[in-house]
Amino acid sequence: QCLLSGSWRSDSGCRMVVSTLGKDGRFSGSYLPGPVAGESEILSSPLEGSQQDAGLVPQPTFTFSVHWQLQVTDQTTVFLGQCYVGTNGEEILHALWLMREAANSPTEDWKATR
Repeated sequence: QCLLSGSWRSDSGCRMVVSTLGKDGRFSGSYLPGPVAGESEILSSPLEGSQQDAGLVPQPTFTFSVHWQLQVTDQTTVFLGQCYVGTNGEEILHALWLMREAANSPTEDWKATR
């Protein structure tokens, strides 16, 4: 059964800790990027999200957002993915993400999302 509570590590060394998982599927925790992020000023950042009811579907979808604790700029990332149970019973997360930086004007909007 895929439950997001606990600690997760990505292939690139990012770490996510889901500290609270409510009965309604909402969760919160913290996120810390790995060394590939290249941003030494990034601190552990809060995350909030929700997961599909794992009691109803064996491999639920999830979403969460991270508001980065940065010293220089304002950024938010949203993740959307699914939790899979592998053949050996291990839980595996697959996700896509979008990162948004604050733009100074509407003319700079085009470069604010990665």
